[in-house]
Amino acid sequence: MRRGHRVLSCGAVVLRETQAGWRLLLLRAFTHWDFPKGLMEAGEEPLQAALREVREETSLDDLAFPWGEDFLETGPYSRGKTARYYLAVTKRSDVSILPNPETGRPEHSEFRWCSFTEARRITAPRVRDVLAWAEQRIGAA
Repeated sequence: MRRGHRVLSCGAVVLRETQAGWRLLLLRAFTHWDFPKGLMEAGEEPLQAALREVREETSLDDLAFPWGEDFLETGPYSRGKTARYYLAVTKRSDVSILPNPETGRPEHSEFRWCSFTEARRITAPRVRDVLAWAEQRIGAA
């Protein structure tokens, strides 16, 4: 990585409203649970990259942004990447973990629709900061 060059990974905290309250979509890669996200492609804007990554990783293509296009960026993690997350809603509960277009293999082994409480229990601290932001934004304290 060149000095001063920022690597931005874009994704979304995908929510679904249920009778039991909000549920968040988490994807598992190895032992880590996270939100759908990935690197921007040449010429993409961050929100476009987030939409593409969610669609490529989950098949969800109906995202809405009722809280606007606000986002939260994490501090640098894995190899200096910064993650930018938008807050989105889907009406779909069916998720397909699709193969990566470049490798032909899925990047994730499973998905889970979680309550905020469960998500806090299974995610790493970096992801918990994003959870706190999302929970505050939707007013689900």
